[in-house]
Amino acid sequence: MISAEEIAAQLPNVLNETNFGWLGEPYIGKVRDCYTRGDVRYLITTDRLSCFDVVVTTVPFKGQTLTELAMYWFEQSRDLVPNHVIDHPHPNVVVARQCEMLPVEVVVRGYLAGSAGRDYRAGKLISGIRLPPGMKESERLPEPIITPSTKAAKGAHDQPISEQDILQTGLIDRGLWSKVSRIALDLFDLGTRKAAERGLILVDTKYEFGLYRGELVLADEIHTMDSSRYWVASTYPDRLKRGEKPEMLDKEPTRQWLLSQGYQGSGPIPEFTDEHRIEIAAHYIAAYERITGKSFSRGSTVSLEQALRDYLRR
Repeated sequence: MISAEEIAAQLPNVLNETNFGWLGEPYIGKVRDCYTRGDVRYLITTDRLSCFDVVVTTVPFKGQTLTELAMYWFEQSRDLVPNHVIDHPHPNVVVARQCEMLPVEVVVRGYLAGSAGRDYRAGKLISGIRLPPGMKESERLPEPIITPSTKAAKGAHDQPISEQDILQTGLIDRGLWSKVSRIALDLFDLGTRKAAERGLILVDTKYEFGLYRGELVLADEIHTMDSSRYWVASTYPDRLKRGEKPEMLDKEPTRQWLLSQGYQGSGPIPEFTDEHRIEIAAHYIAAYERITGKSFSRGSTVSLEQALRDYLRR
């Protein structure tokens, strides 16, 4: 694992933004900078950290851990569903097929956590689903459920939507939604089994799908720390009994720290010290290694821009 000193040395070199108009038509998301030319999309995962749909800080090596973890899971899941990946020419870059993205995010949950837990405590339905009464925070659900959300415009929050509303409004037709739902549950089952082999619990996750030349493909990312919750299995039962939060490998600790500072996505962002940013980076790197069983190593010394220019010249 990379040392704290190596992480600290990367603080001045975090990938905060790109300006690669020569690469294609830009779309700047919260974490990814995307450039499209023709039917090819270049997804560059920066080191920006987003919570509550707001970029709150930058974290050394975060973009690399997310990109390489997504590549790991795309390979693991390729027999279940085609994905958008064409190539991986740099630790922070995926070259992908430009898809017609479906207008909902497919969230699969196996446990009562996050926004679902908050809605449950408030007596609300979870994307139109009523869960059994008397459940505890972090408790396993009777079976995994799909709780879709709409894709909000930039700067806005995604909103839960029920399966019934998706079908009634025609966002996705019934046949395609049935296929998407089945594949999402299959992917979650795969992730659950692979995580268990590593002593982990895949709690919930988000999938995004698109159509490429009429074929359904998995796009964006899969089972990363930004799109999923992971808990440590060995400590989960005792912590649940004591009413304590599970041991987490995702970005939830950062969300909880922000909440403890009174921040929920609006107003001034609390200051992240360099020491805190190093701690978060170490957390991401350790999570990558725990999930994949692979040792994390710093990527190529070739600059991002040079790597992409070299790629285009092939």
